[in-house]
Amino acid sequence: MSYLEHSHKSVPTGVSKILYVNWALVVLLTAVACVGFLMLYSIAGGSMTPWVEPQLKRFILGVVLMFIVAMVPIWFWRNMAALAFGISVLLLVAVDFFGSVSMGAQRWIDLGFMRLQPSELTKITLVMILAAYYDWLDIRKTSRPLWVLIPVIVILIPVALVLKQPDLGTAILLLGGGGITMFLAGVSWIYFAAVFALGGGLITAVFMSRGTPWQLIENYQFRRIDTFLDPGSDPLGAGYNITQAKIALGSGGWNGRGFMQGTQTRLNFLPEKQTDFIFTTLAEEFGFIGAFSLLMLYGAIIVFCVSIALKTKDRFASLLILGVAATFFLYFSVNMLMVMGLAPVVGVPLPLVSYGGSAMLVLLVAFGLIQSAHIHRPR
Repeated sequence: MSYLEHSHKSVPTGVSKILYVNWALVVLLTAVACVGFLMLYSIAGGSMTPWVEPQLKRFILGVVLMFIVAMVPIWFWRNMAALAFGISVLLLVAVDFFGSVSMGAQRWIDLGFMRLQPSELTKITLVMILAAYYDWLDIRKTSRPLWVLIPVIVILIPVALVLKQPDLGTAILLLGGGGITMFLAGVSWIYFAAVFALGGGLITAVFMSRGTPWQLIENYQFRRIDTFLDPGSDPLGAGYNITQAKIALGSGGWNGRGFMQGTQTRLNFLPEKQTDFIFTTLAEEFGFIGAFSLLMLYGAIIVFCVSIALKTKDRFASLLILGVAATFFLYFSVNMLMVMGLAPVVGVPLPLVSYGGSAMLVLLVAFGLIQSAHIHRPR
């Protein structure tokens, strides 16, 4: 049943909304962010600059935005889903014309006071538009080919624009988040089985084509695959990052070397230690116990999101919450697998921990949407 069909008396109004905020979720998000502040402080050698201070300001701004979004009824965000998605796609197109380049990639728009990465915004607006689509669609049509094709096209448009930047990590998150939202909406598993079978066949064909006249990818791309499978084959070149990350992970042991005592971090062996590889700093300084504790915090956030979704009767709100939770799960799981050498290095930050403005702000706004669904659910 839609929220629009409920009486206004059945949901909180005015100042009373603050009483219905899921404060446990706010505490968990703050705890994860504090882990990030602690690690950035260590990486900077015991200084609030250059990373902790701006990151802290972004977090405070993000929390304010989260509460503003939370106070707005969830049906408003459903009505805004198409507009939000359209704006994010236009921003992706704008990146191609006006985007600033960093480390060989063109992913950001310089707004003066900050650099906006539209692909981060698209991760959430994509879930919003898919949730709104399946809320509108008759559930009996969910698995019919025509009605499956429409969301597939919606997903592939931003994926294609992101791949052009190039940003393989974000493209994977968009595909994963969109696909999981479709699955949760009730799309038949047969479609997903077909996609996995096709993907498996394509990967097999790529490997079989190596060294043949019909080779499907370039030799340098095969070398990247070789480096992922065996980083030791090029320890000072393409395999350097992951080799150093593994050394840091292993040297932490159970309890770690101690706060600000990580040799890989202190001696600058560890690459991108404030962004994509910050998890290895945590593991080196606090060991398995510290790394596992962060994983438990992430797991608790997912549990709270699923709990909120199960209590929500509105189809849009439920799909939105689960889609955001799935995207959040992919965020930290892909990053952790990447730095452990179990997945290719694709440039995915550790959510709320890695240094970066767009990712943190967008994630906190996304959790604001979850809070909005929780606050405004009929009681």
